[in-house]
Amino acid sequence: MPIQQLPDTLVNQIAAGEVVERPASVVKELVENALDAGATRVDIDLEEGGARLIRIRDDGGGIPRDQLPLAVARHATSKITSLEDLEEVGTLGFRGEALPSIASVSRFALTSRPDGAEHAHRLEVDGGRAGELSPHPHPPGTTVEVRDLFYNVPARRRFLRAERTELGHIEEWLRSLALARPRVELRISHNGRQSRHYRPVGGDGEHLARVAEALGPDFTSQCLAIDHSGAGLRLHGWVGLPTAARSSANQQYFYVNGRAVRDRIVAHAVRQAYADVLFHGRHPAFVLFLEIDPRRVDVNVHPAKHEVRFRDGRLVHDFLYRTLHEALADTRAGLAGGQPAAGSIMSGAGPGGTGGEGGAMSPSGAIGMAQGHRDGGHWGARVPGQSGLGLAVSDTVSAYRELYAGGAGARQAEPMPAQTDDQPPPLGYALAQLHGVFVLAQNAHGLILVDMHAAHERITYERLKRAQDGDGIRPTPLLVPLSLALSEREADTAEAHAEVLSRLGFELRRTGPQSVAVHAVPALLEGSDARQLVLDVLADIAEHGDSRRVHEARNELLSTMACHGSVRANRRLGVPEMNALLRDMEATERSGQCNHGRPTWVQLGMDELDRLFLRGR
Repeated sequence: MPIQQLPDTLVNQIAAGEVVERPASVVKELVENALDAGATRVDIDLEEGGARLIRIRDDGGGIPRDQLPLAVARHATSKITSLEDLEEVGTLGFRGEALPSIASVSRFALTSRPDGAEHAHRLEVDGGRAGELSPHPHPPGTTVEVRDLFYNVPARRRFLRAERTELGHIEEWLRSLALARPRVELRISHNGRQSRHYRPVGGDGEHLARVAEALGPDFTSQCLAIDHSGAGLRLHGWVGLPTAARSSANQQYFYVNGRAVRDRIVAHAVRQAYADVLFHGRHPAFVLFLEIDPRRVDVNVHPAKHEVRFRDGRLVHDFLYRTLHEALADTRAGLAGGQPAAGSIMSGAGPGGTGGEGGAMSPSGAIGMAQGHRDGGHWGARVPGQSGLGLAVSDTVSAYRELYAGGAGARQAEPMPAQTDDQPPPLGYALAQLHGVFVLAQNAHGLILVDMHAAHERITYERLKRAQDGDGIRPTPLLVPLSLALSEREADTAEAHAEVLSRLGFELRRTGPQSVAVHAVPALLEGSDARQLVLDVLADIAEHGDSRRVHEARNELLSTMACHGSVRANRRLGVPEMNALLRDMEATERSGQCNHGRPTWVQLGMDELDRLFLRGR
């Protein structure tokens, strides 16, 4: 078959195969155009899941009459004019392919009235064939109508799913957009009935209200606020507490300069940050915004703009990991960031749970730490003084330390904040022990229950990690070097990153184009599968420039040691020992969860207790 020039209609339909996957793709492209035009309100009208009708109306700047034909021409755009513009794209759309591609596979109409124009004009396109411009009544702004999507491409239309499924994809994308653009009003209707209305919110301080509207109060009541800048990057938003982890990754929203993206570097950094606190098989929830110089990120690597490429992926990865890791480290039991909602019961964070989708604490009358200072800064009559326990906090800490002296949990005393009679510590003071498993304590909000083994396991684990971090990762020489056959790329990586490998406790020497000899491995991991560990570490270094495989393997071993070295169930503790356990929980990073991600404590507020006993009814 001879080489020939394809007709424009066929070219547009081929491009539509890349840009227009389903009705949600059309909604995405058209709404992004509306936002780039400065719209503050967008109305989305749908019929039959978008397959029959998609109508997008905005109050943006509009399109002049003479530019309407250009709007449906290939590679025509108002958003870039030079290569320099392409290297620092600040708009959501810029390719100039969306409208002609959509118009080539639908019955398409574009109506627009610019600011100051006396009336609007309308352009209709049927299967890629444009008609004549005609005057049309319309308020300032633009309306795009897409009817009978894929009517002229039956093979593509057969791939559409059920109406409810297609509508679900549209609603999910609009939810993602609503999170990123809190000041834009979005009205969504389906088959003539309004299905969703995102009302605009004010400044940045009210952004969380939009998050609550989009994701529900469960997320906003169990999240940490993030706002950190460094190295020309800024990360802000919210991350769910580990105890609010979900059974699927359906509440993970990440934005780069306001653009929703999916990225392996981001996913890897988040997964590592949560590695020490998530229960097996659970997924964190987050809404995060990364701000970066547009010249340091390429958004032109995917036709639908779902993916980006960072110029310095290693820097972005480390920035995300360290920011989230440090934020999660501060989720200490009893503090505002790591406190379960008062009046809440764990409902599925561990095996056998029967909770909802979130697998998290189900709040019923959440009370924040900021509400603790009642009665003009005092805790009120319900809170006991410590005098009845017979020992001061310092004495109970000493007693608890002596109980485990010499064991895996032994460590130096950490400075504890001074407490006064009217401001007891966050976890309060111990009352009793239940069946040798749980510690019962009373704080300002009501009753605290602590799983003493889970809590002590986390305390011991963090002590062991600090001890190891202080000593560094020490190598142990192998009596007989281990010869490994590798690919040439893996051998190149081992040779080029010898210093990184040395910090991880490895000594590798290249012995040939496709072979290395392992002369030393991390001392703590001696006896493990050295060959597989080296291969995994080299794979990580090749992709990310570094590896946490050794740290993760080390942590797994330390976790096992901590589990066996912690106080067991049915071990009787005195009140001083239980109080000291509470104080250590308050001073230990990530003490809201044990090493396996199970919760270590739960709060029952006075309101919840009153409801249990029908008090006040």
